[in-house]
Amino acid sequence: MTSLLTEGFKCRVSSVLNKNTKEYGKDNMFDKTEDTCWNSHQGTPQFVVIQFPQGDGVKVTELQIMFQGGFVGKDCEILFNTAEQKEFQHLQYFYPKDINTLQSFPNNENPQQTGIKELKIIFPTSTDFFGRITIYKLDVL
Repeated sequence: MTSLLTEGFKCRVSSVLNKNTKEYGKDNMFDKTEDTCWNSHQGTPQFVVIQFPQGDGVKVTELQIMFQGGFVGKDCEILFNTAEQKEFQHLQYFYPKDINTLQSFPNNENPQQTGIKELKIIFPTSTDFFGRITIYKLDVL
């Protein structure tokens, strides 16, 4: 499967730990370095929004995330919108394990959905007492 995070995609996040974007910013999820990460500030919910540059949108088959154990989202949801519908709609729920390895979540709920322009990954709660999320790698296939 091929990554949909091609050149020109945009990302925004709910927060960054101590506003320190150099050490904990969103770009660290995509730099292919296992030593860097996005770390949210405390509080819930946390989220990541990805905008795809492809003109006609994309079809999402899988989400891959590597969390830091102890800072993992619980009972997560993926939302999407299209060029026609600007409001986010439900794509699927996923339930990560509290571990440090790369986890894959196939799109089993809406596998035929095409034309996706944006994904919003919501972490309503966290395994961290303060609601922080730490992600070392994120990819959309």
